[in-house]
Amino acid sequence: MRHPIREPFAGGLEAHTWGLARALRERSHDVTVFAGPGCDPALDVQEIPVRWPRISAAARADVSMTADAWLEEHHAYLTLMLELSRTRQFDVVHNNCLHHLPIAMAPALPTPMVTTLHTPPTPWLESAIQTGPSAVTFVAVSEHTARAWRPSTAAQVIRNGVDLDLWPWGPGGGSAIWFGRLVPEKGADLAIRAAQAAGLALDLVGPIADRRYFVDHISPRLGPQVRYLGHLDRAALAERVGAASVTLVTPRWDEPYGLVVAESLACGTPVAAFDRGAVSEVLDRDCGVLVGADDVPALADAAERARSLSRAAARDQAVRHCSLARMIDDYESLYARLAGRDVA
Repeated sequence: MRHPIREPFAGGLEAHTWGLARALRERSHDVTVFAGPGCDPALDVQEIPVRWPRISAAARADVSMTADAWLEEHHAYLTLMLELSRTRQFDVVHNNCLHHLPIAMAPALPTPMVTTLHTPPTPWLESAIQTGPSAVTFVAVSEHTARAWRPSTAAQVIRNGVDLDLWPWGPGGGSAIWFGRLVPEKGADLAIRAAQAAGLALDLVGPIADRRYFVDHISPRLGPQVRYLGHLDRAALAERVGAASVTLVTPRWDEPYGLVVAESLACGTPVAAFDRGAVSEVLDRDCGVLVGADDVPALADAAERARSLSRAAARDQAVRHCSLARMIDDYESLYARLAGRDVA
């Protein structure tokens, strides 16, 4: 709802949903995608109406009146869930959003719901889960994320996957690269410091999701050795990642999965990363170097070591553990079980 599902993607959730829908259709499944306006036309999205609910002046004057954007999103999800409660068109509903209403209203649906947990626990989602016996089957994108949600719910682990054809092997040998959303929790400023300490040129790619952070902490450090290349579409980004000698991954939070790690490995580019969240579930010592959280000097040393690792090993790790095909296999099995069908 907050961001359209189209390239260049606002984040990993949008990329995941896009890849999942396309891959399922390629396997001859009928897929209906419900999302907000502005999505990739190839997804043939059934657009969720994004319109202001008609709130009277008296209601707006009430002390409980919330921000317009919050109310619009709430109204859109409420409308969608009521619509889904009145149809038997689907065998399974797969919920990838972070809003509480789909979970809270799942018991009203005539079809089973799968919800993928893409983030650490949030109070609104935990509250929705605790409203009563769950009508939702939960999936976590990593063991780390499953453990984080365990006090509220049990979740099957289906790790995210990337389309290996869309993230092809690259020659390497170029600058270091950092890519992702430019927000404080992703730590691009730490990557700049590490690259400078290691004497490496660094390219930054991604959407400026926090303008103040970019102005205060990124822009002043840009120059001949540190370049911001903008928010690139997937093909242009994959080319840059494949040309890089190493990818720096610098989360200040516990990554629920770490999609940039999988994408980098698919391109054959080794990774130097802070050991936060699920990053260690994707990397091994043949394709990456992990260091302690926020340890910039250690990351600078790790970047030098990672550059010498085998690009073939990096690609092999992606093929064996990070492929979209593997992810789709797992979701197909889950859908079939919930729909009461034999797995082909």
